[in-house]
Amino acid sequence: MDTLGIIFTVVIVVALILVGLYLLGNKLQKKQVESQQLIQQNRQTVSAMVIDKKKIKLTESGLPKQAIEGVPWYLKLRKMPMAKVKIGPQFMTLLCEPKVFENLPVKKVVKLEISGAYIMGFSTAKKGEKIVEKPRKLTFREKLQNKLNKTTETVEHKKVEDNKKNIAAAKKMAQERERIMGPKNSKKRR
Repeated sequence: MDTLGIIFTVVIVVALILVGLYLLGNKLQKKQVESQQLIQQNRQTVSAMVIDKKKIKLTESGLPKQAIEGVPWYLKLRKMPMAKVKIGPQFMTLLCEPKVFENLPVKKVVKLEISGAYIMGFSTAKKGEKIVEKPRKLTFREKLQNKLNKTTETVEHKKVEDNKKNIAAAKKMAQERERIMGPKNSKKRR
């Protein structure tokens, strides 16, 4: 087989793979939109006490077998953010969104927004209490950008200071010249 035939075959295979990935992506996106709508329809707010929160595997979580069987195999192997919650007299283990999991206070009574066994959000039960978010870690690029901004600010600040010093020195020299030569001689005569 000649090189042109090999290149043509590789291009066709790559094109078929890209088309397949595009179609798979659209299918998964439609599923996600449908599931999000279902979650939004079943959303309810309950008052609950958060006992504990951990990242554990679904198989070790204590969820019912029916719930675990409905989950894809790759999610069964992964550690998921979960919270042990007391809603009324019942103790339940609920899944959390990752952003909610990070900020969820432990051993406090909060109002949870849940949909089935999924915590979508929360607010504190007391009105005066505010949620303090943990600052996220900066990436390497953001750290470098901050350092660059600080150095440019200091350079600009030094330039402004130097300009102020130069202006002050020029005024002082003009005053000195005026003192020595007198006010009439300091200006040019026409």
